[in-house]
Amino acid sequence: MKFVLAPDSFKNSLTAKQVAQAMQNGLEKVYPDSEYVKVPMADGGEGTVQSLVDAKNGEILTETVINPLGSETEAHYGLIDDGTVAVIEMAEASGIQFINDFTKNPYITTTYGTGQLIKAAIKHGAKTIIIGIGGSATNDGGAGMAQALGAHLLDSQGEELKYGGAMLEELDRIDISEMMPKLGEVKIIVASDVTNPLTGKNGASRVFGPQKGANEEMVAFLDKALSHYADVIKCDLNRDLEQTPGAGAAGGLGAGLLAFTNAKLQSGVDIVVDYTGLKEQVKDADVVLTGEGQIDFQTKFGKTPIGVSQATKSVNPNATVIGIAGSVGDRISELYPLGIDAIFTCVPGVENLDKAITDSQKNIEQVSENIGRLIAANHKC
Repeated sequence: MKFVLAPDSFKNSLTAKQVAQAMQNGLEKVYPDSEYVKVPMADGGEGTVQSLVDAKNGEILTETVINPLGSETEAHYGLIDDGTVAVIEMAEASGIQFINDFTKNPYITTTYGTGQLIKAAIKHGAKTIIIGIGGSATNDGGAGMAQALGAHLLDSQGEELKYGGAMLEELDRIDISEMMPKLGEVKIIVASDVTNPLTGKNGASRVFGPQKGANEEMVAFLDKALSHYADVIKCDLNRDLEQTPGAGAAGGLGAGLLAFTNAKLQSGVDIVVDYTGLKEQVKDADVVLTGEGQIDFQTKFGKTPIGVSQATKSVNPNATVIGIAGSVGDRISELYPLGIDAIFTCVPGVENLDKAITDSQKNIEQVSENIGRLIAANHKC
């Protein structure tokens, strides 16, 4: 029997690779001689770098960058495929973890550090960059990212704009003559399932601004500033992006990447499926195990378990796909018509979150063993 183990990470607990190993440990108690293929997965969010590096035997590098509040921090990115492909999570440099209730302020937060990571990857020889853009603390439309790559965003006096979304109101013109020469040769794949436009009632500021510290007045100001930014991009770069689906992702970083780089937006889990070669691995699989920290009805919106199940069924409709989660939420019945055959929680009983996290490896091994025993009993019938 062939098992393919393709989970996401369990947040604050185990990497995708560690989850896959725990699944194998449990199954081997029932099927010690079976074939096991581990394919660490992600959906473009947290853990994408680690998952692809683990799946492709790549390496993780560290770069000193500017965080969203303008201070220096250490951020990581991955190189795979002999260094020709870089994997970046924008949150490593510009994520919401850098702010708190006292410091969050989308007027001033910047994506400059994300641009520094892109620049570092290109200097290391990357020809393709995969960038996950979830978890941002910013609302600057990717302006800081563009400045880090050599673009000049100038006010009416010819002075460079300072950091932050509020400064975009003062943008007069964009000069890209000094951007990285190699940037135009690099393919950038943006992992995002967000379809929000840059501005308006469903735009970056109105939908995501409040969680980054924007009150009602700030939301209105930032939305107006991003609209002005879009007007200047349209005039100077000949790119009309204001209502482009996905332009509002990560506080408008989606728009910035589309405006200043050779970027294309794509579903995060689809990217990982492609780069890990998952479909090839599951073609002859009997059972595919996937999972993540929580599975509920929202899983159908581009999360790893549904991506794995759909990829599997597209090439091997007879394979059994089973999901394992730390927490099983509402309306999971909506997932069964989409390719998942069964869903199990790995938590054995009522316990607090800290204990569930501490015991996650043991719990995943135990539920995997139980799944193996259920499969074995079914084969006797």
